[in-house]
Amino acid sequence: MYTVAVARSFVAQHFLVGGDWGAENLLHSHPYKVEVQLQGDTLDEHGYLVDIVDIDFQLDELVAYFRDRTLNGLAEFAGLNPSIEHFARIFCRKLRERLKAPNLQAIRITIWETDIAWASYHEDLG
Repeated sequence: MYTVAVARSFVAQHFLVGGDWGAENLLHSHPYKVEVQLQGDTLDEHGYLVDIVDIDFQLDELVAYFRDRTLNGLAEFAGLNPSIEHFARIFCRKLRERLKAPNLQAIRITIWETDIAWASYHEDLG
């Protein structure tokens, strides 16, 4: 199985709801890092699993959407605690909708909110 991975960093804000998490209940920023891992068994006629230029473009578009925004105010997080677990799933599904790569079999998004805390979400596509 082939894996292609690309990462980006950006800052966004959130505050946790539904529990008593101290300072996490107050609006604050995180220096998020998102890593995209795409997997598949076969390559296209150019020897690519997915064209890295397309991955870069789609990832840059998504990062621009979330950058410097408060996650709690986005429609995707309506009714949700904006945890990194929810964020990883939301990011994954948004990227999956954008990528046009017939060879893809799986996508994994890992999002770090600090150097030591991360969550990931994985979807099999076929």
